[in-house]
Amino acid sequence: MFALRLVLIFVPIFVPIFVLMFAPACTFYRDRPARSLSEATGGEGLERVFWKDVQAANWVEVERALASNYAGVTPGGTLDRTATLEQYRGWQLKDYVLGDLKTELNGTTIVVTYTITLNGAILNATGGSQPLPSAPQHMMTVWQQQKAGWVAIAHSVSPP
Repeated sequence: MFALRLVLIFVPIFVPIFVLMFAPACTFYRDRPARSLSEATGGEGLERVFWKDVQAANWVEVERALASNYAGVTPGGTLDRTATLEQYRGWQLKDYVLGDLKTELNGTTIVVTYTITLNGAILNATGGSQPLPSAPQHMMTVWQQQKAGWVAIAHSVSPP
């Protein structure tokens, strides 16, 4: 009987205290976006970091993100790693929006499909520029986990 009284007295006091001790962890520590490819935990994070690096003209990181045997397909034709880097270096990407992201993990490979809307310009050799396509484009990137981390091995772009 004495034990039952103790339970009836202490449970209503200690259960709420116990719950309140761990509740702040749910509200204080929210998800934060990855800042580098090594921090990305999935396909969406990889794409967001990659495009953030293109926007910031962080070419060292963009180069690290593309595999040596990278292959790209665009409406204008196929691009290897060198041609892709040259193309991105000619961009002044002011802003972009990713949407309809879907990822599929298969072992050490992630396939990411999404749409992207770009805002910026393409600089040409004469010093002029033309706007980047502003209509949403369909994209697919194949990421592979290698010893050095995640790298894009293939990418395709198609108009809407």
